[in-house]
Amino acid sequence: MEAFSLHPDVYATGPVNGLLRMLEHVWTKEATPGEGTFYIVSGFANYNGGVRFFEVFRKHIQAGGRIVAFFGGSTSQRLSSRQIVRELLNCGVEVHLINRKRLLHAKCYGTSGVAGERLIVTSGNFTGPGMGQNVEAAVILDQATTSSMHFSWDQMIANMLSQSWNHYTPSLADLKAPAWTLLYDESARKVMLDESEESTMVVLLGHADTARIQADPGTNAGKGTQYFWLSKDCYDFFPPLTIKNKTGRKATFSCLVNMFYVDLVSVDRKCRVTFEAENNLDFRLAAC
Repeated sequence: MEAFSLHPDVYATGPVNGLLRMLEHVWTKEATPGEGTFYIVSGFANYNGGVRFFEVFRKHIQAGGRIVAFFGGSTSQRLSSRQIVRELLNCGVEVHLINRKRLLHAKCYGTSGVAGERLIVTSGNFTGPGMGQNVEAAVILDQATTSSMHFSWDQMIANMLSQSWNHYTPSLADLKAPAWTLLYDESARKVMLDESEESTMVVLLGHADTARIQADPGTNAGKGTQYFWLSKDCYDFFPPLTIKNKTGRKATFSCLVNMFYVDLVSVDRKCRVTFEAENNLDFRLAAC
């Protein structure tokens, strides 16, 4: 398949609408766990950029596959986070950090294997905004096209490693190594958005939601799900979803957010947002 897309939901030449859907296509629908190598090259990276694929990566590597990632790193700029790198290393991904005066700014993803090379070239970083609401363009190229171009992931990676760049390979065995100083801490920042960066999520409640909320406690009308279901593309609206479920067979990733109820003039500081990574890929907000 070859296709072009401008997301979110702006324009697409085929059925795969957006960068996230293209990545799902090459890393889940077309890939067999354990076969071949997945590639990630991105100047910026954060936890929610990868949360859709952590379990996919883990299973691919456990089955004998390989994943190679290159990210930008800096001691002075917020390029890639400690949280995303630690999670990828926990999955078994080979992570490389590039620190240089002219920042690593390329964004491309794909696979290589017996069937050939798949390549996605895009403006979207491996971040929540890059996967969600940023306006990003992406082109996906199939094996026939990459073959006609003589494209090779192995050769490109080899050439990147041969450059005289400051190159680091972080390890979980030494969290005080120089590589970790190139990564920022997502949990440490205070959220202060410029007005031009603010965005609004509108949650529309159905009849079942409003009936449950207004019902008397203990009545049949009050029964039902205790969650509000959100869009499947909310990756950039929430803090890093680093809280993993400890029960159940299917992986979920959550975070806690403050909810301000205007009419009640009340704040709930422990509302849980959860991403169902191995179920229906939805985000859900706990009904506090």
